[in-house]
Formats: sequence, structure tokens, C-alpha cells
Amino acid sequence: MTDQSQSEKPSIARVYDYLLGGKDNYAVDREVGDFFIKDLPGSVDIAFANRNCLVRAVGEIARAGVDQFIDIGSGLPTADNVHQVAQRHLTNPHVVYVDNDPIVLAHGRALLEVDEFTTVIQADLRDSEAIRHHPEVERLIDFTRPVAVIFSAILHHLNNDEKPEQVVRYWADQIPSGSMIYISHFRSGFNEETRTAEAKLQSTFGRGRWRTDEEILSLFGDLEILEPGLVPCSLWRPEPTAEGVSRIGGDHHELSVWEQLISAALGRKP
Repeated sequence: MTDQSQSEKPSIARVYDYLLGGKDNYAVDREVGDFFIKDLPGSVDIAFANRNCLVRAVGEIARAGVDQFIDIGSGLPTADNVHQVAQRHLTNPHVVYVDNDPIVLAHGRALLEVDEFTTVIQADLRDSEAIRHHPEVERLIDFTRPVAVIFSAILHHLNNDEKPEQVVRYWADQIPSGSMIYISHFRSGFNEETRTAEAKLQSTFGRGRWRTDEEILSLFGDLEILEPGLVPCSLWRPEPTAEGVSRIGGDHHELSVWEQLISAALGRKP
């Protein structure tokens, strides 16, 4: 049964689901999504570039032997979820999804009820202690072994006064040597597209900050930034095509203006 309060206010997770072609959204979410689709043509590139980069990053983390994942601000289940990608490379990876949207919890539980090594919890990313000590996190995650913490397109929904750098630092302090933190984040283009998109998110949700490369990198603190550093998501270790070259040639000018507005990096704790 639909909670009426959920269907009356747009949700970041459900808008993102709509932009990716999902079905788990309401009219109020589609109204926000249609602004990006119709009024900012091409802006959906951000959602797809971000999702594809997350898939590649999880694959790289798994190939490095890290078999525990905490996906904070995970959003609604879609194709190629973190646990599905990790399972291609690892035997029984342990994955905890975290989101504050109750519809994510409902859909996640339905999807994951057959997998004892994957779970979803409802929590606010700003309440790191509650996440860290949640019974499901303590059941699945062994903090004496390397852990990957995923912040995929979520920290930009924290305003500066909510201290996103402190959120990352908390987790960097909790995880042992060899652990990894992945961040993708809206990247300011100092252009009209950036200003218009940011204004829409602020007016709709009261949050949404495009940050500079320097500001995004500062979120990683003392972590070692792995190659290729902080780059637009489409340029982060792109998959080779059948012809043996990446879809993006490595030149930023080949990216759409929107693809340039979402960047990612992977940090490792020494």
C-alpha cells in the first residue's frame, strides 16, 4: 500500500530511478525528472555516466580482493547493483546498502531476501554512528579486514554546513589499511548548466551542491587517490570497445557538457 506522504513529496532516489528508466517512482518524482529531461536536454547523461562508472569501480575494487561493501545512499535497485557486480568477481561478497528513503528499504528487501550476504538498511548518511553500529552492518562487515565504502552521487546532496568531509573522514577512520573509498560527485563547470541544475535541486530538495575539483578531492583527506585520479566519470577507467579503444578517446572535449559535470575517484587507505 502506498504511503500517501511518500507520493506527495519528490524523493532524490526515485527521481534518479526515473532518469535511469526505472518504474519505482511517483508523478511528483517524474515532474522533477522531466525538468532535467526536457528543460536541460542531455542532462540525463549525468545519471548514466555515474551509474556506468560505479559498475566499473565495483569491478576494480572486487578484482583488488576487497569483498566487503557499504553502499551509502544506494538508491533504488536497478540493473548491475553493487552486489551483482561484486558477485561476478568474488565468492559471497558481503554488501550493505544504506538509504534514508523507506521505498528503497521496501524494494531492497524484496530483491535481496534470497541472499544472506546482502542487506539493505534505512539510515541517514549523516548519522554515521548509527550506520556503523547497525546490527546488519555488524553482522556482515568485519572491520578488521578491508572494506569498500561507496559514496556514489550522494555527497553532493549534503550542503557545506552538513560537513560532507567529516562523513568521509569518519569512515576512513573506521576501516583498516587496504580499504577503499569511492566517491562520485557533481563537478562544477562554472557554466549556466551547473547553475540551473543546482538551483533546481536546491529549490526542490533544499540541497544539492556542485563542487570544484579541489573541493571534491579534499573529501578524500589523507587517502591515496588511485589512477587516473579525479576525472569525469566517463573517463574513469573506461571499458575498451570491441575495436580495442575506449568509447571516449580520453579528450575532455569529446564529452558532452553534462558528462563533464559528474566526476569520480577511488581512494585507498595506506
